[in-house]
Amino acid sequence: MATLAFEELFDPHFMESLHRLRLVAGRVPIGGRFAEQRSKAMGHGIEFRDFRPYSPGDDLRAVDWNIYRRLGRVFLRLFEEMEDLPVYLMPDLSASAYVSEAGPSNSELTPRAHAGLRCAMALAAIALGQHDSVGVFPFSNDVRVAIRPQSGAGRLVTFAKILSTLGPDDDSDSRQTDIAQSLQKFGAMNLRAGLLVMISDFFDPAGIEAVCKALGRTRHQLLLVQLVRKGDRTPDPVQMSGDLRLVDAETGDAQNLSITKELLERYTESYDAFESGLTDFATRRKCGLLQLDVDDPVVDQLATLFEGGRYQV
Repeated sequence: MATLAFEELFDPHFMESLHRLRLVAGRVPIGGRFAEQRSKAMGHGIEFRDFRPYSPGDDLRAVDWNIYRRLGRVFLRLFEEMEDLPVYLMPDLSASAYVSEAGPSNSELTPRAHAGLRCAMALAAIALGQHDSVGVFPFSNDVRVAIRPQSGAGRLVTFAKILSTLGPDDDSDSRQTDIAQSLQKFGAMNLRAGLLVMISDFFDPAGIEAVCKALGRTRHQLLLVQLVRKGDRTPDPVQMSGDLRLVDAETGDAQNLSITKELLERYTESYDAFESGLTDFATRRKCGLLQLDVDDPVVDQLATLFEGGRYQV
């Protein structure tokens, strides 16, 4: 479960593909993109919003003199301010995210955490390039501050270097997944309201209902990136057959099972209920939900967020 070298995690091809993703995201119009978000504050922006009567001490440069000449009354023209959107990236670094799963012909598949970190890097590249502030808060049963919120396209390489050093904690208690506790501690940081991107498989011992309840309590806008594999719902019948001893990757607890058709059907039903719970929450909350196949190119899948030239936050 060791971390990858920088060149392995963020190879030249991946870093070059970020430029293409920024171009795709750059086609999103003002008001629906990560950057240049409309502020509730009224000031000296470029987009007219409203009038209000003049009060002593107001800036005379905002007075609408045409109205004064016509009506003899002093009104101010109010313009909508544009501000950056804080983007908070929360990649899942629990021990299970670093399990090297078996693939076809017993080949070793890349751990989900690597795709999650590439996803975080790609979204950071978009936000930094559009003058948003970006912070990285990896989590397992707790949340860490890997990168405090900061802005500037020139920080891209620094982000990549820090992300490449992230990995699961050695402490056994910190290797387990606890999304509710992680979100509670993240919320206690009292960061400015922004876009919270949680990157995880969302498998949690507490169950999907507890996960959605915790997500529902956050005051931030949400984008959920679900790390999936094609065999999540339907396990390989060759690998999952007969008598097996299954070991929990986070707790080390073991369970002896006899894999039968009925057991696999019950598993599929449970997985479908998990998927429905997460999807229904995203629909109710009106937040983004992207299923990211960890075995396919990350950037191509993220580009679908901006199809039609828009990603509304």
